[in-house]
Amino acid sequence: MRSAQLRNYAGQAALPGGKADTLDESPWDVARREADEEIGLPMNDDKLRGFTVEHLCELPANLAKTELGVRPCVAFLRPTYVSASSETSGLSVEEKLMPRLDPREVAAVFTAPFHNFLRKEWDGEGPPPVQKDGRPEKWYRGSWTDWHESRWRMHNFYMPRPPPSPSLLRNPSRSSPQSSPEPSLQQKLPDGDDPRPEPSAIDALTTFRVFGMTARILVDAARVAYGEEPEFEHNSHHGDEEMIGRLLKMGRLSEVRKKGEVLTREVLREASKM
Repeated sequence: MRSAQLRNYAGQAALPGGKADTLDESPWDVARREADEEIGLPMNDDKLRGFTVEHLCELPANLAKTELGVRPCVAFLRPTYVSASSETSGLSVEEKLMPRLDPREVAAVFTAPFHNFLRKEWDGEGPPPVQKDGRPEKWYRGSWTDWHESRWRMHNFYMPRPPPSPSLLRNPSRSSPQSSPEPSLQQKLPDGDDPRPEPSAIDALTTFRVFGMTARILVDAARVAYGEEPEFEHNSHHGDEEMIGRLLKMGRLSEVRKKGEVLTREVLREASKM
């Protein structure tokens, strides 16, 4: 969960990541460095103490509304030893490897069942998601929207908030957004597949909403990993490479953004006609 103090996407669920410091950095180099800075996953495998990070693949780049190309890097955190201790042999990876969070950027970190990002209903361990008043919550809600002159599937997953444990590590409440007032009894929550508004303070959450580009990357990665298509509607293609290529031909998405340059609907419409 991103810190409430960040300028962009504050308080939202996100994957570790960031910008390249130099043109010499590969996407994998950036991914490892950012994971080290944000959640304390060492860049040097020798410092992982019993684990290694196996680089599996890189997915097609996605186009962010902040006019950035985002290259997802997929990796597997592999144990390199089997503990002989009966006390630790049954522990999960997140229980054996404790992240160190940067409070300037990260409010909390949690894990989610990867295969469930292909499912329309909750199929993970533990209780299903619930709303603050105890009513059942859908695991998945989705809707179609327009983005860069094409139809774009907006996925919303509601991950049940785990109890305090290694599955949910968080920074002090200063890095969390302030609590918002309780909704009135007359306020209706949307039905169907419309996203449900959520409160802002982590302590008040019963679910973590995973949506937008983060959700799309997880869905695409799960499609590749399991060789399956989702149970819900989705974009058939992976990433936004075609649109990114057109914008690059127009001189956009440069290393240094020009002052006043904004990725408007008109710019995207022009790029779509190339």
